[in-house]
Amino acid sequence: MHKFQKIILGAIVGAAAMTSTTVFAEPVTFDRDKAIATIKTLSADEMGGRRTGSEGNARAQAFLLDRIAGLKVDMVGPTHEHQFKFTTENEDGTKADYVGTNLLFRIEGSGDTDKTIVVSAHYDHLGTRDGEIYNGVDDNASGVAGVLAVAEYFNVHQPKNDVIFALFDAEEMRLQGARSFVRNIEKIDPNIAFNINFDMISRSDKNELYVAGTFHRPGLVPVIEAIAKKASVKLLTGHDDPALGANDWTFSSDHGPFHRADIPFIYFGVEDHPHYHKPSDDFDTVPLDFFLRSIETVVMATAEVDGSLEGIVNKGVQ
Repeated sequence: MHKFQKIILGAIVGAAAMTSTTVFAEPVTFDRDKAIATIKTLSADEMGGRRTGSEGNARAQAFLLDRIAGLKVDMVGPTHEHQFKFTTENEDGTKADYVGTNLLFRIEGSGDTDKTIVVSAHYDHLGTRDGEIYNGVDDNASGVAGVLAVAEYFNVHQPKNDVIFALFDAEEMRLQGARSFVRNIEKIDPNIAFNINFDMISRSDKNELYVAGTFHRPGLVPVIEAIAKKASVKLLTGHDDPALGANDWTFSSDHGPFHRADIPFIYFGVEDHPHYHKPSDDFDTVPLDFFLRSIETVVMATAEVDGSLEGIVNKGVQ
């Protein structure tokens, strides 16, 4: 993920204009110990920073495939592993060819909606540079834990709509995994109607989590208001107005290619912090209480969107 200078935007306040129909179990159903174990494992030195094409990235894939095997989910097509090829420019200016691997799985919805939600996060990071490992616990082991937690929740509470879970590779190489997915969207699922993306959701000394996307789709505001009323973190909107320049996150992570394809999105993440894209983005520096409350919030948010999606589309959000 790529962010820049911090700004403070307004919190969502007031009553929701759209009535929420989602009833949550208390506490929201996901395995908190597994969420912590996920970020600890993915950000371990043994993963080598999870750079696309590296042995550490392959080890991360193996760990995630094992986690996926423990869920009640289906494959997307004949396999969970969807490879793609691309050429990109390295830090030294040279061009190189890579093979990335998106990990995809799905849960069938209970309703006859003919709509599919994509819940996404990238699992790659920066690798090792000058002998230092960039473990990327916030960026983006935390988002991966969020996707797996949503899948756990929907294993217990079946979603209304079909849900594809996408763990994207090569986000740090210009969103290559998400771009490949969107290029092939008609083959994957032509009914995809919404993207919910998690990238950097584990750190905030202000108890703040941002949600971007309402600037482009104002009809989403009532849905976000409903989520904010239930959230155990301070949910803020913003970072999605092109007038903000570098502080506009519309294309900063894997939701960007969905937006370019005119697919509505909401993106959850925190603002920059001193550990962003630094070797210090390690498990030992994560405030676990905020992390778990953030995970709880994105699980609730996904359930809220799933329960409200028909109304969102009918109100012309698309």
